[in-house]
Amino acid sequence: MNSVAKNVCNIFRNLNFGGNNPSPLLSSLQQWRGIKVRVRGGNVEQALQIMQRKLTSTGMERLLKRQGQQTTHIKNSEKKVLARKNLDRRLKSQDLARKLNSILLKKIRSSD
Repeated sequence: MNSVAKNVCNIFRNLNFGGNNPSPLLSSLQQWRGIKVRVRGGNVEQALQIMQRKLTSTGMERLLKRQGQQTTHIKNSEKKVLARKNLDRRLKSQDLARKLNSILLKKIRSSD
């Protein structure tokens, strides 16, 4: 069983299913995304594989991973590396936007 399945199992273990007061997390999960998996013949492993396929195809796996990353500690050196990568990405994007803008302006001016 991989980490995504463990995360999902932990989420559902922490929910309060009993009583008249359903957990607010449960209601938000139901409104957020609806994924149903049937366990046929007591074969839980097969159901987990199907659930993992559905999580991957709907993009919920990425959301769970991102949610799990928020609770773990990130070292300062890793933060610096991530910040540098984000800065490089942003600068490349701005440079590309500037180049595209100049190309479009040249085309507009030459067509007039």
